[in-house]
Amino acid sequence: MESQHHLRYLTPHAHLASPFGAEAFGRFAERTARLFGTPHYLIGQTLLVIAWIVANAAGWVGFDAFPFILLNLVFSTQAAYAAPLILLAETRQADRDKTWSEADAAHREQISERTLELLDQNTQLTLRVHALSQQIALLTEQVHASVVRAGGQQPQ
Repeated sequence: MESQHHLRYLTPHAHLASPFGAEAFGRFAERTARLFGTPHYLIGQTLLVIAWIVANAAGWVGFDAFPFILLNLVFSTQAAYAAPLILLAETRQADRDKTWSEADAAHREQISERTLELLDQNTQLTLRVHALSQQIALLTEQVHASVVRAGGQQPQ
């Protein structure tokens, strides 16, 4: 729990982290969007496309001849699903960012209020110390004047 202590101001807003909640589909969309942006995925997809084209152009397999219409259909289907999944993931992230920003702003406001309270307390203490210093100076002058007067009289 101590490692999460810095998140104590965000905890009350955790339920607002996503408009879709923490359900499986939203998590799936985010994992898929993250996968689409990785070098592993791009390299894997490129190798698969090259293998597909070579295998079909060389005649090793015959399920998708030269204009590669089936490959085009696969890409179209992938794009039809990828774009909304990526947008869903971005929406979830934007909502999380907004929630965390609002919680952070509330925390900064609390810090600001506490800082103002401490500054006011410091000012009050400074004024009290000043007043006490003036009283000490006045008492010191009175004691000094009393000692000087007493020392100036000659015993008879």
